[in-house]
Amino acid sequence: EFIARGNVLDMAVGVIIGGAFGKIVTSLVNNILMPLIGVIIGGIDFSNLSVTIGSGENPAVIGYGLFIQNIIDFLIVAACIFFIVKFVSKLSRKKKAEEPAPELPKKDEQVVLLEEIRDLLKKQK
Repeated sequence: EFIARGNVLDMAVGVIIGGAFGKIVTSLVNNILMPLIGVIIGGIDFSNLSVTIGSGENPAVIGYGLFIQNIIDFLIVAACIFFIVKFVSKLSRKKKAEEPAPELPKKDEQVVLLEEIRDLLKKQK
């Protein structure tokens, strides 16, 4: 029963689409944006940017170039999600504004007459 609920299915679809979207953005950043940024700033390959700390048998290598790529990746995904949520919010507000207020059902003439009689009796007391 839990899986058959609409919210769980919607969430599953969102996770799957989000994962695929993440791969597309990662490819965009790694294969298009970072090489262009590298060319603009002097032919630097960000994936190879690193600092080696220590010497000897086990030096530590800090790959800050990949970290920069991941930050750009995150910022693009965050911006896309922001604009999607903003767009959906605008559509839902527009849809609510377009929906007319529900009309109250008309009362039967006999009911109206009985209510008037009731009100007159209340005034007499």
